[in-house]
Amino acid sequence: MDLGIVATGMAFGERHDVAETAGEYVPDPEVVSGLGYRTYHRVAEGVTATDLAAEAAREALENADLDIADVDLIVVGHSDVPEYLGWDASAAVARALGAHATPTVMFTQVCAAWSVALDHAAGAMALSPDTRNVLVALVNVASEAHTNRMDFNGTIASDGAVAAVLRRGHPRLRRLSSAHFTNPEYADLFRVEYGGAAAPLPPPGHGNLHADPMTGVYRHFGRDPERFQVFMKEISGRVADVVDQALARAGRDRTQLARLIYLNDNQQTIRAAADAVGLPLARTNAELARELGHMGAADQLICLWRHIEAGELSRGDLVALVGVAAPGMHWFCTLIEV
Repeated sequence: MDLGIVATGMAFGERHDVAETAGEYVPDPEVVSGLGYRTYHRVAEGVTATDLAAEAAREALENADLDIADVDLIVVGHSDVPEYLGWDASAAVARALGAHATPTVMFTQVCAAWSVALDHAAGAMALSPDTRNVLVALVNVASEAHTNRMDFNGTIASDGAVAAVLRRGHPRLRRLSSAHFTNPEYADLFRVEYGGAAAPLPPPGHGNLHADPMTGVYRHFGRDPERFQVFMKEISGRVADVVDQALARAGRDRTQLARLIYLNDNQQTIRAAADAVGLPLARTNAELARELGHMGAADQLICLWRHIEAGELSRGDLVALVGVAAPGMHWFCTLIEV
């Protein structure tokens, strides 16, 4: 399905300095500084993921010169703990935008929701000739009641949203292909332990913030450092696999890649991903990651637009949007031709 991105919009929480605020989250701020982040974003009290997603969506619609009535489908990806259980954020975003009877769909595949959201938009257009404009909104607002934004999975969680208007046949920022790999062996890694149906309440005097997020990882690998190192190599190795698969589906190869946009991970992990694909760190989103923090499913599209605004990408450039969703565990790649 031939489609492209017409316009985007963004919305962020308030910017905070990592060095100045790390002491609020961890006992040893030096450990956090080693991740390479300078700043991150945190929403003000009372601001929800729905608020951010709707704000980004309004800006995207304005930039595309569209009204919400011109949208044929709304796709929302939310990568952190939802505002409520038994609740659909895509319908809530549609309501906030004033949509009436517009179909909506929700993706919760954490940091990989951006890729499946784009795939779903392409699939919807392929299945229905009447689907011309799709609004995709991707948002991350870290729930500090469930996780420590500076002590989870080697990143600093940041609050932000991006929205994109996708249009059938649009000649710019074309989605060429995608690839996806899942290793279900790691389904329980990095999960939030309490609050779901299996364990709705923590033991007395305990809670999610008391649980070391790496405990389940150590348990899975039997505290064997060699097994853990194999796992770490698999993370970057699978990145190369999905990039190559997406390139093959588009009839391209690695030599044609202008840039690799990974999730806004720590500097060491982004470097490992770049090395696996054979690109220098300077042709990744590493510098943007230091300023933005990890905005979950919003990372890749935010960085794509920032690179374009900075003049670092030109028409015709081939970009690999790549990510790893730790709970799962999933690897994704979507190819975009600027």
